[in-house]
Amino acid sequence: MRINRNKFGLVAALFLLVQMTWAQDYNNASQLAQRLRGLASSSNAATLKSLTKTEGGKDIWMLTLGTGDIDNKPAIAIVGGVEGKHLLGVEMAVRFAEDIINNNTSALENTTFYVFPNMSPDATEAYFDAIKYGRSGNAKVTDDDRDGRVNEDPFEDLNGDGMITMMRVEDETGDWIMHPADNRVMIRANRAKGEKGQYHVYTEGQDNDKDGKFNEDGEGGIHFNKSLTFAYDYFSPGAGEHPVSEPENRALLDVLYTKWNIYAVMTFGPGNNLSSAWKYNRPGATKRVVTSVLREDEGINKLVSGKYNKAVETKDAPPSVNQGGDFYRWAYFHFGKLSFGTPAWWAPMVKGDSSMKKNADKNREVNFLRWAEQENQSNYFANWTTIDHPDFPGQKVEVGGIAPYKMLNPPISMIDDLAKKHSEFIIELAKMQAKLSLINLKTESVGKGLTRITVDLYNGGTLPTHSQMGVRSKWMRRLKVEVKLGNGQQILSGRNIILIPSISGDKAQTFTWLVKGKGSVSIEAGAPHVGFVSTNVNLK
Repeated sequence: MRINRNKFGLVAALFLLVQMTWAQDYNNASQLAQRLRGLASSSNAATLKSLTKTEGGKDIWMLTLGTGDIDNKPAIAIVGGVEGKHLLGVEMAVRFAEDIINNNTSALENTTFYVFPNMSPDATEAYFDAIKYGRSGNAKVTDDDRDGRVNEDPFEDLNGDGMITMMRVEDETGDWIMHPADNRVMIRANRAKGEKGQYHVYTEGQDNDKDGKFNEDGEGGIHFNKSLTFAYDYFSPGAGEHPVSEPENRALLDVLYTKWNIYAVMTFGPGNNLSSAWKYNRPGATKRVVTSVLREDEGINKLVSGKYNKAVETKDAPPSVNQGGDFYRWAYFHFGKLSFGTPAWWAPMVKGDSSMKKNADKNREVNFLRWAEQENQSNYFANWTTIDHPDFPGQKVEVGGIAPYKMLNPPISMIDDLAKKHSEFIIELAKMQAKLSLINLKTESVGKGLTRITVDLYNGGTLPTHSQMGVRSKWMRRLKVEVKLGNGQQILSGRNIILIPSISGDKAQTFTWLVKGKGSVSIEAGAPHVGFVSTNVNLK
């Protein structure tokens, strides 16, 4: 026993030492794999599995956190890396798993967590390339402009700074102007206000195929967060030839559709219904293909959103990025689960002082630059630099702009408290889950060997047993209440198996049976995503 404890202690110590090393920056695929293997080997409550490999040969990892009968406890799926440029989402998912194993294993008594740290490993690996450009797609070769050729018009680093930013070309026919509060930021001219465009704006590069477009067919790939089935945008670059075309998408959905115990999905990505909850829209909720959160689920989302804002203490969130084929809306509209999403971080709004021009429209790029300066950040902006561009002879062309990744991913040194608060929120969400119990049991002899049984099935949790969308889609398994009879026993009134669509939080449903016979019967109730309860009843 002493040897085993020493070995376990050595593994845990090495794991914590490696964690400190990794904490200096975001992880590449190899570092992430080592980190996950270390976590899994440090605890019996963590199991690691590779679901598949991407086109680029990267693993799609699934980390299961649980104790006891893992797949028959209510579960939450935690998904990171849905957007390839958002490395913070990967880090938040992993740190949640580490926090559970290192500090909060008691959370596993009633809940299982399935953690999918990075669904876009081909894309996130581009963060570590010599030239950074903010990749979203996997390594699949795609013909994004559908001209029969591939990768003929990629980005080029024209100013040699190791980043792909933007180009602004001075031209009276352009649609862009400098922001009045910060001439480093470009915005579209508002002609309704009498503004006149002064620039064309492009991504950094050349028109290699001479079609009048810039960088429209480089190393595109398929975006995980554009290739799910909800609101899928056919023929859009990055969406793929059809929904769920990639092995990483299929592998995740294959697992989710077999985990009947999942009742909620938490996604770290650009979609955000936690800072500000989804709003019910009657036309969208009543048409055949539903596009609005349903009324009852709106209330649940609002409740959880309030818990999130209180726990994480964030304000002034940017608008949610809801693009076609995204994951967190798929999890609600097509998977039928309670679905919550957040980017986890954005640059806080800077009030500014008298020396600053007023950021009247609260432009996010202007605010980010002010925040970065205030926090003494480095390498967050490439100053606009004039270059000679072969596609614009005789015109003033400048290259510059906000550095890739910076607006989505804070320095790793700044996220300790952020990760802790998000972990606490997810644990709090788990505490809100439906909790079934059989209460107020009554038995009454009515003569001639007959017993009337009455019992309440009570949901003592805050959340309902089913989302309204789950009930409507008929995908989530209904609550089953079953009376299990013995020899010589018979139900004369009531059914021995009853299926219930849903029970709201802090609500109950009453059941009555008239049973003939002697001895005892067993009553069992529940569903995989809420758990099962049972009680024995002695017949009178």
